[in-house]
Amino acid sequence: MPARQVLRLAVQALPVLAAEPLYVLVDTAVVGRLGAVPLAGLAVAGVLFAQVTTALNFLSYGTTARSARLHGAGRRPEAVGEGVQATWVALAVGLLVLGVGQLVARPVANALGDGGAVADAAVGWLRIAPFGAPLILVTLAGNGWMRGVQDTARPLRYVLAGNGLSAVLCPVLVHGLGWGLEGSAVANVAAQVVVAGLFLVALGREKKAHPEVSLLPRLPLIRAQLSMGRDLILRTAGFQICFLSATAVAARFGASAVAAHQVVLQLWNFQALVLDAVAIAAQALVGAALGGGGAEHAKGVAAQVIRYGLILGVVFAVVFAALYPVLPGLFTGDAATLDTIPEAWWFFVALQPVAGVVFAIDGVLLGAGDAAFLRTTTLLAAVAGFLPLIWISLVAGWGLVGIWTGLSLFMLIRFVAVGLRTRSGRWAVPGAVLGPASDPQAG
Repeated sequence: MPARQVLRLAVQALPVLAAEPLYVLVDTAVVGRLGAVPLAGLAVAGVLFAQVTTALNFLSYGTTARSARLHGAGRRPEAVGEGVQATWVALAVGLLVLGVGQLVARPVANALGDGGAVADAAVGWLRIAPFGAPLILVTLAGNGWMRGVQDTARPLRYVLAGNGLSAVLCPVLVHGLGWGLEGSAVANVAAQVVVAGLFLVALGREKKAHPEVSLLPRLPLIRAQLSMGRDLILRTAGFQICFLSATAVAARFGASAVAAHQVVLQLWNFQALVLDAVAIAAQALVGAALGGGGAEHAKGVAAQVIRYGLILGVVFAVVFAALYPVLPGLFTGDAATLDTIPEAWWFFVALQPVAGVVFAIDGVLLGAGDAAFLRTTTLLAAVAGFLPLIWISLVAGWGLVGIWTGLSLFMLIRFVAVGLRTRSGRWAVPGAVLGPASDPQAG
């Protein structure tokens, strides 16, 4: 497997992964000029909405796994058909999110905000932004099937077009027309209309090129996708509970502790984007190899991608270690925060090679459709490693050292579990279709 194949898929996937965080940065900068209350309202509402959409990323990762196998078997119309069914799921779930969002906007904003001006600002945003939920989920489904057929160029163009529009609209609506925080939500929805529309047009073009592609919902395929989606939702929930708990515990050690944790966590999220791009390449290539019947080829792809992940992790470790004297100071000038950052920093640096391998193997196993195993091991690592240690650290007063020791244990448990799974080869079940006959859990 040429390294350039992995590089091409990863490099094109990375800007798509980074588009949403970059949009949030632009949005934050624009809204921040309105004052503290609107910015706080955006923070409350944005975090809530992001948690919901992140929990539904099975529409991307699950669809990639299923489409990639069919693509590898030379059955492109059926691979695209998986995208059609994922799009129907996206529309149905997105409309449900929209309806529930309207009902719970006020009580949730009151619970997360101050019950006063900040909550009022958050509610205004939350009344508008959920109209984009079906569109965001259509985009996730579109990314999924296009990655499955190893087309990462079009999603890149689509997402850049939408985010470019939002970057222009946001300041115009927020400040130019005086819509305030609500203008930010409108700009967000407008961008999502463009991106989702482009993915829907792409499905229409596939139908024109391959008339056998059905645009009608097919319940057996939808049920199969939802079954895999259940495992991926639970896996994502494990991550979210861990990181939300870590922030909650850090906050109880004081402002400097939570600020230091936030700085290091944002850097962790940055490197996770790069490692996720490699994992996406692994998903597409491993799924295609297994779909073409090449279990040994899939194992070879896995070994190579894992090496790339390890190399990337080592490079990150060296870079972040070298930048320690200057990088934290770019995020904060507060002396107490800077004094606290080292408690987390060297855990963060030491974990880079481990993270490089774990993210790469996650991509391999996701590409193989081994979602149930990833669900189980992630929840086990959370319950047996991360969560007990960070809550004990609260009682014992261990501060960020305890929190990041918990994160290290979480990563090491996952490292051992996914490493043994990969070494066993039980995940490498060939076949064009994921199902009982090709379920890695059956082996």
